Amino acid sequence: MKYRIRYNKARGMPGRGSLDHVWRIFEGDTEYVFKHFELRVPSHSEKEAGGDEWNLVCEGVMRIDRLTSTAVIEAGPHPGDGGPMPVGAE
Repeated sequence: MKYRIRYNKARGMPGRGSLDHVWRIFEGDTEYVFKHFELRVPSHSEKEAGGDEWNLVCEGVMRIDRLTSTAVIEAGPHPGDGGPMPVGAE
């Protein structure tokens, strides 16, 4: 799965996470907000099509640690993976 990571300029606003949720991660058309992220795969920058926004992009499988609000993107796939999996749920 391709992930696009962008700084959350609207953090703290209604529906945009707390002031601590500084990262937006897009998985297709689905958007998540996180306090932290960790990449365990190669990444690169990419300009958003038709706009002036830039993303950090990578390919992999996202796991979510809800206790620390951290997205971990690593090589995949994982057996039975139907989407984001909480960290430690192997």
